[in-house]
Amino acid sequence: MMEKIQHSEVEVKGLKLHVAEIGSGSKAVVFLHGFPEIWYTWRHQMISVANAGYRAIAFDFRGYGLSEQPVEPEKETMFDLVPEVVGLLDAINISKAFLVGKDFGAIPGYLTAAVHPERVAAVITLGIPFILPGPSAVQNHHLPKGFYITRWQEPGRAEADFGRFPVKSVIRNIYTLFSKSEIPIAADDQEIMDLFDPSTPLPPWFSEEDLSTYASLYEKSGFRYALQVPYRSAKVETGLSDVKVTVPALLIVGEQDYFLKFPGMEDYIRKGVVKNFVPNLETVYIPEGSHFMHEQVPEKVNQLIIEFLDKQSI
Repeated sequence: MMEKIQHSEVEVKGLKLHVAEIGSGSKAVVFLHGFPEIWYTWRHQMISVANAGYRAIAFDFRGYGLSEQPVEPEKETMFDLVPEVVGLLDAINISKAFLVGKDFGAIPGYLTAAVHPERVAAVITLGIPFILPGPSAVQNHHLPKGFYITRWQEPGRAEADFGRFPVKSVIRNIYTLFSKSEIPIAADDQEIMDLFDPSTPLPPWFSEEDLSTYASLYEKSGFRYALQVPYRSAKVETGLSDVKVTVPALLIVGEQDYFLKFPGMEDYIRKGVVKNFVPNLETVYIPEGSHFMHEQVPEKVNQLIIEFLDKQSI
């Protein structure tokens, strides 16, 4: 089925975005990737939702993969991705869509639903609940100073760390490290890439071919934009207050996802505090699910996505 996925360039807000698409259903599902990912991360879900009668669309965010880079990446924030999502819907003539977000892609998914509820039928996110970017979004001070986000937020540090290795090795290291259940934290005399043991094999669900696909696209884009959005812009205020996501929402949580160990995160999700912001939220758990559960156990994730989509109207 991979060969049936069609690729095109769509101009949105003055930048050409790389868009992948499969399926001809009247209801559109737009997939929003995280890091270190691109459209390809959604390959299993795209094919599955297309087979279920939906139109599946995944794209590379600006600055990622085959999409164009903004002129000044260092001035970009997560909130710039909201008009990008809406602009993409406009460009391909979709009035209302389902949004599916993973990792940082969950954040523009929720924000688009909050700011433009008339354009979003429902939101599904993997691993990441509703989080409003801003100074309090990531509680770095509750974690050791070798916490990967703290390290990557420091200008030049990740560039020097990553620059010691071929791009393919960086992607391999991140995918392998971040599929574990522990938060990546470096010692004082280490960088994040030093946490990787070169003898560790790729996860069984991630092939050398998959790795090569990711690597070829990051060789084109580099990491400049990815380090800015999400990491270095995570503390920038959106200018929004009293945000509510009123559309139906599904949060799929992998119980082996290291993100669940972020300070306060498990309570925020399990005790239902997140429902203060997303009142129509349904949460389901995958016991063995890692940070990359959509690639690790795609059949389970696909079933949950399709069952939820089938219950919604558009």
